[in-house]
Amino acid sequence: QATLVESGGGLVQPGGSLRLSCTAATSMFNWVPMGWYQQAPGKQREAVAFITINDANYTDSAKGRFTISRDGAKNTVYLQMNNLKPEDTGVYYCNMWPSRSGFWGQGTQVTVSS
Repeated sequence: QATLVESGGGLVQPGGSLRLSCTAATSMFNWVPMGWYQQAPGKQREAVAFITINDANYTDSAKGRFTISRDGAKNTVYLQMNNLKPEDTGVYYCNMWPSRSGFWGQGTQVTVSS
């Protein structure tokens, strides 16, 4: 089964930036919509952004601060996160959009704290 591997998380102060990466072992995900999802402490996993072949979409909280992009040559989807806020804290996962069970990776932890 194809897997997705997330990386790039870390501890950052409010107002800081991180770039998350989601890399697939195969190119099969290059042709489907892909999303980034946040699971905040004590909450359900929610989408923050997704990208199709032609455009990108964001939640209101991510709009203007996050940018999702993809590089087919590297089988990778990115999430550039700027002006981070404490409420952005959580584990970030990538998956298809809409998400499919069985394709969740380990995620990458993002902690925004002073």
